[in-house]
Order: sequence, then structure tokens, then C-alpha cells
Amino acid sequence: MANHSGVVPEWMADRKIGWSGAIPFVLIHLLAFGVIWTGFTWPAVITGIALYFIRMWGVTAGYHRYFAHRTFETSRVFQFILAFIAMSSAQRGVLWWAAHHRRHHKFSDLEGDLHSPVRDGFWFSHVGWIFVKGAEETDFDRVKDLQKFPELVWLDKYFLVPPTIVGVACVLIGGAPMLFVGFFLSTVVTWHCTFFINSLTHVWGKRRFETTDDSRNNFVLALLTLGEGWHNNHHRHQASTRNGFYWWELDITYIVLKVLSWFGIVWNLRPVPEKVLAEGRAADAERKAGRKPAAAPVDDRGRMPKPAMDPA
Repeated sequence: MANHSGVVPEWMADRKIGWSGAIPFVLIHLLAFGVIWTGFTWPAVITGIALYFIRMWGVTAGYHRYFAHRTFETSRVFQFILAFIAMSSAQRGVLWWAAHHRRHHKFSDLEGDLHSPVRDGFWFSHVGWIFVKGAEETDFDRVKDLQKFPELVWLDKYFLVPPTIVGVACVLIGGAPMLFVGFFLSTVVTWHCTFFINSLTHVWGKRRFETTDDSRNNFVLALLTLGEGWHNNHHRHQASTRNGFYWWELDITYIVLKVLSWFGIVWNLRPVPEKVLAEGRAADAERKAGRKPAAAPVDDRGRMPKPAMDPA
């Protein structure tokens, strides 16, 4: 097990690209072009769109808001389902994803942040960091709360199982068109829309809160990623289940979680504190008047205060 206790592990400082690790990534992109030969069928197209939204929701509700930030609670069974849905997007294991994301918040746009577009530019923050030698390791010290579930540890170890099951199911149900359109093409689109949160939401959009990083809110990316585009909100209060803090900020992931809470499938959705909402309204008023809002509170490390329920 990797232990990256230092601010910047040696492998991160070196940033040596392991090109062999890029082979599966490139191969999936090439396979998406298989649609040229298989053609499109309506069932394949519908499946591809459905799998995009289902798996994107798994990434945002599962990987991000549940496993990385623990912003709501659920049963052990549904926890496993969330992990499976998220991992069917082929973004490695649930422990790996959560550990990397927790590091991102701890060092957002600082030296220890592996995918900061402010420091490293668009392409490296979008895809380049994935191929750095050492990035494939999991910092288990950051996910001790998840390691107590052996089924999650197993899934994390065999992270190719969920996407393989989904891919095989596509072949059995709809043949080659559903495999190449419904699975491969849908997977590539899901990847890049997810990666846009790393590469664009710290450089493109509007800042409401004066956080110590360059996070921004972006309506277009919020639509594509079911609510993740409200990134400046999220970096102001990462412990909230809701990224769209106000009624006009569409957050489809939160809406689905809210509906699930009515049926007792999830519960204890963490709200946005009223003081944070008031701070946001005041910041909006200041910007409208042409003034810069006051900086959001920071702790002695220069980072946002860590909410009590946030495990990172």
C-alpha cells in the first residue's frame, strides 16, 4: 500500500510520464471510432445516452459526493451499488478516486495538486496527470474510512470488473453497434466531461466566493456533469450534498439524491449552512456593485476551514 504522507510525494514532484499506462486509454478512444464500421442504431444511441447520464450520475453522486466527501449516508448495499455504477465509467477504483480527490481539495491549485490547470495548463490537468508514474497508486492513508468495507477494497483492486460487465452486457443485448456506440463512445464522452471539471472549472467561469484557489462556477459544465460545474460553490463548502447552492443553480445529481431520500434509500443529506448562503448573497451583491467581495474565511494553513463532517 502506498503511503504519501508528505505534501508532495517524490513521484508527483518528478512527474515522469509512463506511456505504457496510456495504451488502454488511447485504445478505448480508437475503439470509439468503430462506429464508422458498425453504424448507428437507435437502440445503441439511446443506450449510449442512457449510460452517459447513469454513469455520470454515478461519478458525481458516488465517487465525488459520497465516497470522496461523505456528504450523505446510505445503506451498505446501496453504497456498493454506487461504487459499481461509478466504476462502470472506467475511472479506476473507488478508493483510488476518493484518495486523489481528497488530495486535490487539501492542496487545490498549490504544489501538491496534481491536476491544477492554473499551475500546469489545460492538457496536463485534463489527461496528462493520469499517466504520471505513481498516479496509479492509491494513498490509503486518505481513505481509511473506506477500507473497513472489504467489498469496496475488492472492487478497488479489481476495478475493471464493473466496466467489463457493462461492456459485455451491451454486446449480448445489441451486438457490435451497442458495444461501440453504447459503451465505448459513451465511455469516452463520460471521461472527458468528467475531466473538464479538472481542466476548466479553475479557469473558465465566474467566482462567487473568494476562495484561496481559482475555482469557478460554470453553468455549461454544470449541465454536462449534472451539477459539478458549480465548482466555486463546492470549494467554498465541500461538505454539502448540494453543489448548486441556490434554486436557480441546476444540480441534477442533488435532485436525484433528494428523490432517493424520499424513499429512504439515502438520508442525512448535508445542507449548505445558512451563513455560507448569506455570504454568497453578499458576495453576489458586491460583485454586482463592481466591488470585490471579502475573502472567505481561511485557517492557519491558508486553506478553507475543514467542515466537521469532511473526512479529508
